[in-house]
Amino acid sequence: MTLGLLAILFGLSWLAATLSGAAGFGGALLLLPVLTHILGVKAAVPVLAIMQLLGNLSRVWFGRTQIASKPAGLFLLGAIPLSIVGSALFTALPTALMTRGIGVLLLLIVVAQQFGLTRFTTTSWGLLVGGGATGFLSGVAGSAGPLGAAIFLGLDLPAVAYVASEAMTAAAMHLTKMVVYQRYALIGLRELQYGLFLGVAMILGSWTGKRLIEHLPKATFRRVVTLLLVLSALQLIVFA
Repeated sequence: MTLGLLAILFGLSWLAATLSGAAGFGGALLLLPVLTHILGVKAAVPVLAIMQLLGNLSRVWFGRTQIASKPAGLFLLGAIPLSIVGSALFTALPTALMTRGIGVLLLLIVVAQQFGLTRFTTTSWGLLVGGGATGFLSGVAGSAGPLGAAIFLGLDLPAVAYVASEAMTAAAMHLTKMVVYQRYALIGLRELQYGLFLGVAMILGSWTGKRLIEHLPKATFRRVVTLLLVLSALQLIVFA
C-alpha cells in the first residue's frame, strides 16, 4: 500500500471516528466499504475490529466519569456470548443478508422509538436481549453499532454518558471478536499493523467528536442521532 493511500485512509478514519465520537456510532459504516475494497472483506473486518477497539476505548476514557455502568453491564451479559457465536459463524453465513437484516431491524426500532413503543429496551430483559442481538449481528456482519446505539438512545442519557456507555459495550464486543478472529487465523501481522496505525486516527477522532457534543443541546443531539440512525439503516439495506 502506498504512503498516499495510507494518508487517505488515516484521514477517512479520523473523520469516521469524529462521527462515532459525536453520535456513538457510524464510523464502521463509512470505513467498512473502503477497507473491503482495498483489503478484501476477510481482512477488512478484523482490521476494522482493531480500529474500533482503540476508538471505543478512547471514547470510554474521555467519558469515563459519566458511564451508565448498570445498563452497560446488562447489555454486555447478552452481547459477549453471542458475539462469540456470531464471530465463529463469520466465515459461513451470507453477510449481505445479515447486514440488510440489521438495517430493517434498525428502522423498526427508530419508528418504535418515535411512537414511544421501546420502553422495554430500558428494562433488564430488554437490555439483555438487545445486547445479545447486537453482539451476534456484530460478529456476523462486522459491525452492528447503529443497533446498539438505538438501544442506548432509548435510555435518554446525556450525550457524553450515552457515547461513553455505548462505547464501553462496543469495546468489549470488539475485543471478544478479535480473540475469535485470531483463533481462526484472520488476524496476521498485516492486519495488526493496519489496525494499530489507523487506530491512532480513531483515537484522535474520538477526541474531536467529544468536543463537538459538549456544545450540542440535548434535544438537538437526539434529533441528529435519530437522523443518522435512519441514514445508516438505509445504507445497510441498499448497499449491503
